[in-house]
Amino acid sequence: MNGPTRRQAADGELRPVICVVGARPNFMKMAPILRAMAAHVPALPVLLVHTGQHYDKDMSERLFEDLRLPTPDVNLEVGSGTHAMQTAEVMRRFEPVLDAYLPSCVAVVGDVNSTLACALVAVKKGVPVVHIEAGLRSYDRTMPEEINRILTDQIADRLYTTERTAQDNLVREGVAPDRVCFAGNVMIDSVFFGRANARSARDTLQACQIDPAVFKHPLGLGVVTLHRPSNVDHLETLRALLGVLSEVATSLPLVFVLHPRTRNNIERFGLMNLIDPARMALLPPQGYLEMLGLMAEATVVLTDSGGLQEETTALGVPCLTLRENTERPITVEQGTNTLVGRHRAAILGAVRDILAGKGKRGRLPELWDGQAAQRIAADMYPWLKQRQAAMASKSVAL
Repeated sequence: MNGPTRRQAADGELRPVICVVGARPNFMKMAPILRAMAAHVPALPVLLVHTGQHYDKDMSERLFEDLRLPTPDVNLEVGSGTHAMQTAEVMRRFEPVLDAYLPSCVAVVGDVNSTLACALVAVKKGVPVVHIEAGLRSYDRTMPEEINRILTDQIADRLYTTERTAQDNLVREGVAPDRVCFAGNVMIDSVFFGRANARSARDTLQACQIDPAVFKHPLGLGVVTLHRPSNVDHLETLRALLGVLSEVATSLPLVFVLHPRTRNNIERFGLMNLIDPARMALLPPQGYLEMLGLMAEATVVLTDSGGLQEETTALGVPCLTLRENTERPITVEQGTNTLVGRHRAAILGAVRDILAGKGKRGRLPELWDGQAAQRIAADMYPWLKQRQAAMASKSVAL
């Protein structure tokens, strides 16, 4: 574990906010928060902890560079494992960090294992927990992320939401309204920040040694990502999805950015023969700017990713979500997203409509304006100062 040396806060000085990242979605959400904390007057002191849940070192470094994230102060280097093993290992390695740096709070984002693990350690040691992107619900408890979301929200002291319905979810679950602040969506902050430097689809294909001319089509191209266990871990489900994608590719060339889990299962199940390389380009995991460019140029995005549902709404690109539910319903109600599940007829019909110019363009939801992180920093600073003053008064009284 690497990091700066422990230092006691001076009287009245705010102790550091430990900001936790663990997996790819966290990076996009935390980058604007760190910039906003640094720009706040006065600045909020920050200690960035990377749990190492995203264990592809090269890709992790690439994402940090794309998003202009600083080098982590601490890297726990947890790596892969089952949900239980990974969560437990993050907890075991994170506890000494709290003891060493005496933070004013721990700020976690999203719903990955690192989010819950670090929040649990903090709350058990009496350190306030801030949850950014709180209150989202798919109402599908077979999703590990749903469990992480629910539990983190229950133990968090300050909860920042991306949409107004999230507070309704929290209130129904017994979270006091005065713990919740509607701030907007920090994921969209990163989209606005990065889109000017996004890589072109042509450059991305060439970098992957794919001739972009092969995928030049009057109707453009589609972008595909699949990674959820419910879609890629079962032979028949994955076979059916690849079959539908192959049908889509007869009308629209597809760029399929393959998650390592998905590639491994395609090879393990012997399904590579379902993919026609002349119509479906298989790409390895891409950096943030590459993915942003692919999505921005796409005619349609087919995905099971929560983050891509939000990003496509911000970019005004039709999105087909290959799931039966979404924890981001606002992308369906106001944005460009359509839930099509794994149903062949629904997927093909939706693609047909999009290619006929009938795809959803939607609109940007409230406070998806690129300023969410600034609102969070502006709220968090006085909240922390107030808590710190209250604790100091309590100590004096004792």
